[in-house]
Amino acid sequence: MDIMDNSQMKPGDEVYVIYRNPHVPTVANIKAAEVVSHPKDPNALALFINETFHVIEDDDALFASETAATKAYEQLIDYE
Repeated sequence: MDIMDNSQMKPGDEVYVIYRNPHVPTVANIKAAEVVSHPKDPNALALFINETFHVIEDDDALFASETAATKAYEQLIDYE
C-alpha cells in the first residue's frame, strides 16, 4: 500500500483517507482531507475532514492520491 509517512506531511497538503461512516460501520468511502495545524496544539498536525478536526495518529493510513486510497480499500475488501 502507498501509505504516506506522517512525518513528511505539512499544513496545506491534501490527503485521502478511507473514512468509515460512524453510524453504519459497514460503509466506508474515500474522502479528501486537508492537513492543517492542530487548533489547540501548534506543534501538532490534524486532518480537516467533514468540517471537523481529527488528530493524526501514528496508525492512520493517509494516501497521497485517491487512486492509492481506492487500491488499498479494494485490497482490504478482498482480504476481509
